[in-house]
This record gives sequence, structure tokens and C-alpha cells, in this order.
Amino acid sequence: MARINLLPWREQLREERRKRFLTALVGVLVVAVGVVLLTDRYFSGAVDRQVARNAYLNKEIAQLDSRIKQISELKARRQQLIERMKIIQDLQGNRSISGRVFDQLVRTLPDGVYFTAVKMTDKTIAISGAAESNNRVSDLMRNLEASDWLTGPTLTEVKATTAGAVDQANTFQLSVRQTQPKSEGAAK
Repeated sequence: MARINLLPWREQLREERRKRFLTALVGVLVVAVGVVLLTDRYFSGAVDRQVARNAYLNKEIAQLDSRIKQISELKARRQQLIERMKIIQDLQGNRSISGRVFDQLVRTLPDGVYFTAVKMTDKTIAISGAAESNNRVSDLMRNLEASDWLTGPTLTEVKATTAGAVDQANTFQLSVRQTQPKSEGAAK
């Protein structure tokens, strides 16, 4: 007997093509979803690594900022110490000057003149005193001008006062500037 296929062969072929297409479509979808998931996982990992790097950098920056602040504080403290050292050195260097100025004041004092008040402000010395006569005050001013440690005496006031019937004194006020002799300045 002869075999006759009564089934529509075109329909069967179409059905097979459709099944292969759907299988290929499902395969492509599975591969696409896999690729998307792998890509997402890769980029999520990259973002996490970058976040970790940023956190590390922020931590290091914070440490460096604290070190910079400490360095700034140390520089300020160093500057304060340098200023203190300079003040101490100036005081050490000028320690003997006040003794020499007082010595010069005593050496320039002529007979018949005495001081009642001596006040030093910066480099200016204000002197109040009494003298037997105006000539004695003039001698004092000449002696002050001739001194190596004192210069520029300026007489502010002279008053004649009588303490008794016979005694007469002149009170005076003058100012003089303190300087250093040239030989002292060259020695330093």
C-alpha cells in the first residue's frame, strides 16, 4: 500500500517554524536579561568601589586638614615664642642702660641743684627740681647736653620761690632725651 500523507504539510512546517522562533525569542530574552543583570552588577560594583575610594579620600583629607590646623597653631605659637625671645633679648641688652642714665644724671648735677622728681616715658626723661639760681639751672642744661647718654635738654618752666626772708630758690622743670653713645651702639 502506498503511503499518503493527508495532513497539511505546510501547517506542520509553519508550526515548527513558530516553535523555533519562540524558542529563539525566549533564548534571546534570557540572554538579554542576563546581560542586563551582569551589566547592572558590574556598574553597581564600580559605583561601590568609587564610593569606597571617595570615603577613603575624605578620611585622608580630614586627617590632613587636622594636621594643617596643628601646623598653623604651631606656627602661631612659634611666632609668639620668637616675639617673647626678642623682648627678652631687648630687655637683656637694655638692662644696663637705665643704670648708666641714672649715673649720667648724677654726674651732670652741679652743686646747688637737686632733683625732686624724675620720670622716664619711652626715651624722654622729665625732671623736676630746685636750684639756688638760674645760673645753676643753665649749668645743669649744659652738662646734660654734653653727656653721651642724654641729649636735647628742654627747659619747660622756672619759678622763683622764697622759703624764708633770706633763702631764695628757683624750681624748674625740664625734659631730656635718652640716647646711646656711638661707641656703645658700634660695640653691639
